[in-house]
Amino acid sequence: MLNRLQSLFAIHFVAILFGATGIFGAIIQADAWMITLGRAFFAVLTLVALSRMFSTLGGKRLHTFDSWRTHLGAFVLSGAMLALHWVTFFYSVKIGGVAVATLGFASFPAFITLIEALLLREKVGRAEWLRLLLVSLGLVLITPSFEWSDQGTEGLVWGILSGAAFGVLAVLNRRQLRHVNAFQVAGIQNALVFLFLLPWVIPSLGQVSASDWWLIAALGVICTGLAHWLFVSSLRQLPARTAGLVVASEPLYAILFAWMLFSQVPSGRMLCGAALMMAAIFSASLAVRGRSAQMTT
Repeated sequence: MLNRLQSLFAIHFVAILFGATGIFGAIIQADAWMITLGRAFFAVLTLVALSRMFSTLGGKRLHTFDSWRTHLGAFVLSGAMLALHWVTFFYSVKIGGVAVATLGFASFPAFITLIEALLLREKVGRAEWLRLLLVSLGLVLITPSFEWSDQGTEGLVWGILSGAAFGVLAVLNRRQLRHVNAFQVAGIQNALVFLFLLPWVIPSLGQVSASDWWLIAALGVICTGLAHWLFVSSLRQLPARTAGLVVASEPLYAILFAWMLFSQVPSGRMLCGAALMMAAIFSASLAVRGRSAQMTT
C-alpha cells in the first residue's frame, strides 16, 4: 500500500499517462466503443499479471475478485461510470480533437467538489475553492478559439460529460471502495466495462486493423491498467479533490505531447493558462506534503 507521499508522486505520474491517452485516441482509427472495449480488456490482463507478481514477491495473496459480492452496487455503478467516461472521452477526441477533449475532461475537479460539498456535505476549505478557481481560469485561458456552431462545441460537451462521469467515479472509489484492494477495484471495474460494451462491439471486432490492436494494447497496459491501479491506490491517502486537481494537469501533458508529435505549438494564452493551473496543482501538492510531514513527526 502506498504512503501519503508516494501517493502524491503516483497521482502526478497518472496525470502524465492520462495525458498520453488523448494522443492514442487520435491515432487509433477504430471508433470510441472499440477503443474502450480493447482498453479495458488489456487493462484486466495487466492488473491480473501485476496482482500475481506482487503475490509471488511476498505480498498479501489476493483472492481473485473476492470483494465484488460485498460491494456489488458500488462496483456496477463505478464500472458504468468508467465506461461512460471512456466512451465519451474518445468520442470527444474523434469529434473535437485532443485539446478540446482533454480540456472538457479536465472539468471533473469541479464535479468532485460539487458532489462532496453539496451532496455529501463534506467541508471544502477556502484554499481548495481558490485552487479550483485557478484551475478554472487556467482552463478558460487554454481553451482554443472556436465557433459554437462547429464540431468543437460538440466535442467539448462530450468532454465535459466525460469529466462528470470521472468525477462520480473518483468519489465512489474513495468513499465506497476505499478499503477494497486496489488491484480488485481496478480489475473488476475494467472487467465490467468490457462486459458492458461487448454485446455492442462484437459485430465490429473483425474490422480492427493489426496496427490498431497494437496501439490499443499499449493504451490498455500502460495508460489504463497501470494508471488505473495507481489512481485507485492514491485515493486511499489523498482527498479526491486533491487528486482531481493534480490529474487536471492532463491537458498540459496532452498539449505538450501534441506539440512534440504533431508540431502544434501552444499560444501565449495557453502558456498563461498552464501557469495558473500548475500554480494551483503545486500548491495542492505542498499542502499534502506538509500534512504528511506533520503526521510523521
